[in-house]
Amino acid sequence: MKIAILVFDRLTALDAVGPYEVLSRIPGVELTFVATETGLVRTDTGRLGLTADATLEELARPDIVVVPGGEGNRPLLDDERVLGWLRQAHEHSTWTTSVCTGALLLGAAGILDGKRAITHWAYREKLREYGAEPTIARVVEDGKVITAAGVSAGIDMALTLTARLTGDDVAKAIQLGIEYDPDPPFDSGSPEKAPPALVELVRKLEG
Repeated sequence: MKIAILVFDRLTALDAVGPYEVLSRIPGVELTFVATETGLVRTDTGRLGLTADATLEELARPDIVVVPGGEGNRPLLDDERVLGWLRQAHEHSTWTTSVCTGALLLGAAGILDGKRAITHWAYREKLREYGAEPTIARVVEDGKVITAAGVSAGIDMALTLTARLTGDDVAKAIQLGIEYDPDPPFDSGSPEKAPPALVELVRKLEG
């Protein structure tokens, strides 16, 4: 089973690394970070580097596609090389997935047209521009497309995907192995829970 995680300069680290930590533990998978060119890409803080080991063309038909988000994906929204790869990969994939604003790339490639989907809460309504129906949830499945909400939701997406691929027991074992047992000190992890002033502050920062 071949898994391709798209990486690019100024991606959000956890969008890619969260799913990686889960999916890389599935027995028998071959997981590769792919990009337009091989080599180092830097995350949105500039402080962390990830290495792309294959170009898009070298892994044209992965079984599973994972598209992370981050401010660096905005120039890719009209990059036909990337969008063309996504369309071709999706045509042959078993599952096509995204985390956070990675959903915008799926949308730009035409993959979300007529589908329910989710992205980071600050960008939910933008999904409508791509013919998608924004749905408030951590993880949204529609056909073979799975989208996740912002950043940390990529772990939930990857566990959901693992369960679809291998069954619940393997997914639960991976969850236990990485000790994914969230118990945050604050209950402000979504705009539905956070105070309005905090929501507006984050909107300005995201803007």
